[in-house]
Amino acid sequence: MMRTGTVLAGALALFPTLLPAVCDSRVFIDTNRNSVFDAGERGLSGVAVSDGEHIVRTDRDGRYRLAAMPGKTLFVIKPSGYSLPKRADGLPDFFANQAGTGAKLRYGGVVHSDTACKSFALNPDAQNSELPLSVLVFGDPQPKTAVDLDYYLRDIIAPLRADPAATLGITLGDIVHDDLTLLAGVKQADRQLGFPRLYAPGNHDIDFDAAGDAGSLESFRAQFGPDTFAWEERHANFIVLDDVIYQPGGKPAYIGGLRESQFHFLARYLAGADKNNLLVISAHIPFFQTKDDAETFRSADRRRLFKLLAPFRDVLLLTAHSHAQNIIRHGPDSDWHGIGRLFEYNAGATCGGYWAGLKDKDGLPDATMSDGTPNGYARLHISPRDYRLQWFNARNRPDAVMALHAPQVLRRGAYPGVGLYANVFMARPDTRVEVRIDDGPWQPMQRVKRADPRVLALNLQDDAASVLTGYDRAPEATPSSHLWRFALPTDLALGGHRIRVRAIDAWLGEVSEEAVYRLEDVSP
Repeated sequence: MMRTGTVLAGALALFPTLLPAVCDSRVFIDTNRNSVFDAGERGLSGVAVSDGEHIVRTDRDGRYRLAAMPGKTLFVIKPSGYSLPKRADGLPDFFANQAGTGAKLRYGGVVHSDTACKSFALNPDAQNSELPLSVLVFGDPQPKTAVDLDYYLRDIIAPLRADPAATLGITLGDIVHDDLTLLAGVKQADRQLGFPRLYAPGNHDIDFDAAGDAGSLESFRAQFGPDTFAWEERHANFIVLDDVIYQPGGKPAYIGGLRESQFHFLARYLAGADKNNLLVISAHIPFFQTKDDAETFRSADRRRLFKLLAPFRDVLLLTAHSHAQNIIRHGPDSDWHGIGRLFEYNAGATCGGYWAGLKDKDGLPDATMSDGTPNGYARLHISPRDYRLQWFNARNRPDAVMALHAPQVLRRGAYPGVGLYANVFMARPDTRVEVRIDDGPWQPMQRVKRADPRVLALNLQDDAASVLTGYDRAPEATPSSHLWRFALPTDLALGGHRIRVRAIDAWLGEVSEEAVYRLEDVSP
């Protein structure tokens, strides 16, 4: 790790007239819980404090020294076993914004520093260290308007208010859809859940009037603090990254990638991190290639990142952006040459298909994603030995893990060319999906990369409608990575036949769904 003195000297040389102060503050045990370092309270040694590039550690008295750089956010890397007080806006009090760049931005940016320096209050966490850690994972809330924000409140937040299990939340970017005045509204909505939430920025959360990438997250930082930071919990270490490189005037206007300062932070943090703990990295743009004809995440940055991650036993990447769900196990074909597992969960969106589609009796839009996944959220369970992910739908049947599409009636004796489709929302690369007709044997279904017929049907309904069916249509169906097909037999007895589909893997266990179809005789 770079010495504190070296950090300060380098910073002062680069910005000799811009630095009014060097932070000389503390991390301390807040015995009376007033967030102020008082007489009789003790400092906490060995705690990391960072500005998103450099990292220093507190001395035996809990003191740290770090340059107060314009455009930076100072933050404490919360150690496992400790909790933080809440700020007035409900966020954990782990950061202090330094002065902004001074650019005049439409949405304000960072207009002043929270404080030149900050002492960070911590308290021992009373939770049982042997209990699994439950993390709620949100992809793309993305309200465009106050109406969409109301959907988010009623559809996602309200049902989770009484959730006793979750202890941490992560939002994977596109907190809003370009209108940054809504950032505060989403933050206030999330506050109702009561537990700390970590925010990564997305491509719709940037200041598009910024001169370049360096100043493009000032309004985000004003609301949420650092865009790149670490946070430690029992059983797992978390890193949140801004991986959206803004390219004003370019086509496209952004690309997935990482800045040089972020690589400096990662190298310094990862060098001292426990290689046997689960490492969870949260960002917005997927690290895998999402298009065949254009680079969506800079491959050189991915190779460099994966090399830093290579010594870790277990790494989980959490991304969003696609408004679809994908689970990928990285390997040599995607630049992973590490010693352990590297899964990437490309999470579905809380807004689903952009808060679009037909509304239900409560006025909430259907919001099915283009791959057939209902809108909702994920839950990450982390134990000392392993982790697993679950998907929960926002309404109707929140615990349903798959959706079936089957014809209602077929002609007995017809060519068996009509398919049953099973969309298993949280399917892994090794998920086994099988079907049983009546009391017959279990038979394998074939994984197919095609559009879910249920979404195609929504598209056809929208096309056939003579009037608009909602504010926005359902998104166009796209190929799903978690769809299975089976040709339904037509050589069975006349009448109804029971279909049972089961999916089996380490995360799902064994889950099933049922449907029926009917065979009839008909004359030419």
